[in-house]
Amino acid sequence: VGVLFLSTLLLCSADVHHYEFFVSSLFLYIPTCHSRFVRESNFTKLCNTTTLLVVNDSYPGPEIRVHKGDTVFVNVHNQGNYGFTIHWHGVKQPRNPWFDGPEFITQCPIQPGTNFTYEIILSDEIGTLWWHAHSDWTRGSVHGAFIILPAENETYPFPTPYADQTIILESWYNGDYKQIIDDALAAGVAPRAADAYAINGHLGDTYGCPNDTIFLMEVDSENIYLLRIINAAMNEEQFFTITSHSLIVVAQDASYVRMFTTDYIMISPGQTMDVLVIADQNVGQYYMAIRPFSDSAAPPNDFISTGVFQYTNNEGGLNASLIPLPAMNDTDAMLNFISQIRYTNVSQNPTINVPADTDINRRVYIAIATNTLPCNTSECVSDTRFAASLNNVSFVSPRIDILQAYYGNNITGVFTQDFPFNPPVFYDFTGNLTDFNTEAGEGTRAIMVNYGDAVEMVLQTTQLGAGGSHPIHLHGFSFYWVGIGTGNFNNETDPSTYNLVDPPLINTVHSPAAGWVALRFFANNPGVWYMHCHFERHSSWGMSTVLIVRNGTTTETSMRPPPSTMPSCT
Repeated sequence: VGVLFLSTLLLCSADVHHYEFFVSSLFLYIPTCHSRFVRESNFTKLCNTTTLLVVNDSYPGPEIRVHKGDTVFVNVHNQGNYGFTIHWHGVKQPRNPWFDGPEFITQCPIQPGTNFTYEIILSDEIGTLWWHAHSDWTRGSVHGAFIILPAENETYPFPTPYADQTIILESWYNGDYKQIIDDALAAGVAPRAADAYAINGHLGDTYGCPNDTIFLMEVDSENIYLLRIINAAMNEEQFFTITSHSLIVVAQDASYVRMFTTDYIMISPGQTMDVLVIADQNVGQYYMAIRPFSDSAAPPNDFISTGVFQYTNNEGGLNASLIPLPAMNDTDAMLNFISQIRYTNVSQNPTINVPADTDINRRVYIAIATNTLPCNTSECVSDTRFAASLNNVSFVSPRIDILQAYYGNNITGVFTQDFPFNPPVFYDFTGNLTDFNTEAGEGTRAIMVNYGDAVEMVLQTTQLGAGGSHPIHLHGFSFYWVGIGTGNFNNETDPSTYNLVDPPLINTVHSPAAGWVALRFFANNPGVWYMHCHFERHSSWGMSTVLIVRNGTTTETSMRPPPSTMPSCT
């Protein structure tokens, strides 16, 4: 594993920010107003010492904090030992796919000894997003918050908080993240489950190791605090709560939602949620806690990790028995929470623009599955290996990025433009599939749409393999989540249940086990955009595709030309 250092230079102007990320096996110091470093460092947790690739000697990494509509330049210098990329999760990058970041989709890796400057163009995003590595499993330790404050002339559409606090939920492994997935893929087996879960890098006090640390957030009585919650976990959806306190959800995926009060949230990997909490209880210490949610036959470890919500001048103690989290398999708790999320018509949000039934001219029905493929190497533990697919196509990552091949129009053999718009075989997707053939096909096949198309995409979760929910993320877009249901989608009756009035505008959707979700959006961002499950094991197995939006007829509806500094595909 290469060693990663980061130094950050922030030029504090109103709308343009410059960061320098240095990746090196040497400790570098660059004299700037904010010096930060990314490198391989040792961390002791669970009474074990693990070497991680981290930013600024810290886990999680440093925060980017800018205003709505700003532009951010991040110059990444790779002085390490292997290539990698960085993705700006939830940033739409209008007409600008060159800087989106997924490896071999929009760029090749930044090779050791080279550098690449990302231009991150913010548009209508507001609230909390995040950045993370988008190569192999390196995002497990290379990630951080991307906070987008209101524009200088805007306010929050809720009471102004006294302060805000970023809360990043993570998976902890005693081992190297990249090595864990590399070994599992070589053997054709599932990667092992996380050894623990973390809140801002701290495991809490439930794992029995006296050296483990606990995250502490100190608050003053009667003040309002804004929690910016990011699920950066590798393969786990998470419940989150603060004992004895109500949570007021105000935003998801950098879009404001109609405020509602709840005792807990359920947040999928890739998603972000902004939550208000009022310090209105007796002075004391209260647990904040997380626990995974799973409706899969292959669930994660059922661990509870803790933090502390502590009032100043408190004299109380902590009581673990008071943590009111739902059970890991509490599907009702999950559905009760996500069903309350609605778009809110406030001036700080983009004007709602849900494609109407009469607008839709491109329908895509995608069956999501875990599968098998033949395993033919000496490291295989059996004659089949784990795989995953969308419409029975297990995505094969190319070695030349798809965006370059598509834009150049003279590079062949990288991808094909024939992703199926329907499952190749219709079956009882949500029934008993014990004896069903689980083998998938392989390919690098793109969904092709025209600029301005009104797209409806239905994601059908199947019971193939272990079944279970999937958090599906689409790069380059926020989409309207207009429908959800159980069983097999019925294209004649289920659309009548759609919410076309105030559907949430999000970039990562929870597609429930043995059920479906429906999404709508206008294809108004030309480029090549990755779509994948944000469970890393599923993405590693091929639960991915790309959406290519063709150029429109004008410069303003076409991709920007490529920068001359794009990393080479060696």
